[in-house]
Amino acid sequence: MATEHRTAHIKTFGCQMNVYDSERMAEVLAEAGYRLSDSADNADLVLLNTCHIREKASDKVYSEVGRVRAEAMERNARPPMVAVAGCVAQAEGGEMIRRAPGVNLVVGPQSYHRLPQLLQEMDAQAARGKRPHVVDTEFPADDKFDHLPTARSVRGPTAFVTVQEGCDKFCTFCVVPYTRGAEVSRPAQAILDEVRQLVDKGVVDVTLLGQNVNAYHGEHAGGPLSLAGLADRLAEIPGLKRIRYTTSHPRDMADDLIVAHRDNPKLMPFLHLPVQSGSDRLLAAMNRKHTAASYLALVERLRAARPDLALSGDFIVGFPGETDADFEATLELVRAADYAQAYSFKYSPRPGTPAAEMVDQVPEAVKAARLAQLQDLLFAQQARFNEGFLGRTFELLLERHGRHDGQFIGRSPYMQSVHVTVPGGRLGDMIPVRIVGAGPHSLEGALVQKAEAA
Repeated sequence: MATEHRTAHIKTFGCQMNVYDSERMAEVLAEAGYRLSDSADNADLVLLNTCHIREKASDKVYSEVGRVRAEAMERNARPPMVAVAGCVAQAEGGEMIRRAPGVNLVVGPQSYHRLPQLLQEMDAQAARGKRPHVVDTEFPADDKFDHLPTARSVRGPTAFVTVQEGCDKFCTFCVVPYTRGAEVSRPAQAILDEVRQLVDKGVVDVTLLGQNVNAYHGEHAGGPLSLAGLADRLAEIPGLKRIRYTTSHPRDMADDLIVAHRDNPKLMPFLHLPVQSGSDRLLAAMNRKHTAASYLALVERLRAARPDLALSGDFIVGFPGETDADFEATLELVRAADYAQAYSFKYSPRPGTPAAEMVDQVPEAVKAARLAQLQDLLFAQQARFNEGFLGRTFELLLERHGRHDGQFIGRSPYMQSVHVTVPGGRLGDMIPVRIVGAGPHSLEGALVQKAEAA
């Protein structure tokens, strides 16, 4: 069956890596003749790009598959073909089709460039009168980026660019090494070419993505290039105004990257540097291979290099064996590091990870109480950080339209959401704003003249 009149709907779960992957899958499907739809209603193909980080991730995927089919039946419509991609697909594999017959295609994050061939295989099965069931969760030897469309679509002045995938750290709570594979870095020239193309289409702010992005060591003329070296070369691209990267690991924060935060003006003063716990005993049990003291010493070095650097982090509460003293150590680290924002979660076992088999699992009620206490502290730090911007002026990138005429929403250099009214403004403009209001989650800005901003 020809695909020129088919429609596809993509729903994305999880991190920025999945957002990027969904964008690339949309491009692959478009080249295969699919039209992209914002709704699953009447779509021929519904693709769920999944994340395995959140609790009960696979259960939520199965629930979504059931919902898609049920809504189709309510409309008296033929249920769409359902494809599951991403980390849950990689972890579950063929078991997903056995457990949920409504799933037709399971494709891992390293194989989505093969979507056209996999869809053709589904067509062939349907032509033989069979219910299509296709699984591809291999880790192919060839680089998927070599097979993706060279022309990227652009939806605004910002873009994600994957530079590194996979993880070699094997934290005991995490499934990423099993679902994304070993650490692999893209060749630097491919990244530079992709960013130049994005800038030509109006992008001015790029975020470099990787499971351990600061472990980047991509091939380049003369030998491997570090993330700092890549950022320096990206900074030479005319029209590119801001460079960000996420997610980092403390063990990979090299000296040259610290220096880059001091010397590269296009590298934004915001760093997501997960620590997970402030207890050395738990950090060892997590296989983090750093201590609370070494983490704080790293933060001190970074702030010495870039005094205005703002910090974000990740925290797991209720890891197996966590005591009141361990939790208090986490609170002490948070007070010492002073975060601009942070993400915190209750520990939940991931099947197949070492931590899932550990004894002394923490009761849910204890986890919930500790999480509430930690989030109160983090919330207070974030509110104080935002309030510190009252009266300050900086360049704001207009990213999307607000609810009111002339209103825009942009991001500060520190990733804060800022609302501002700019008569005649355009998406992608960089404008000077003074902060006149500060809430816990966003700021309010007022447009100022260039001379005043200086």
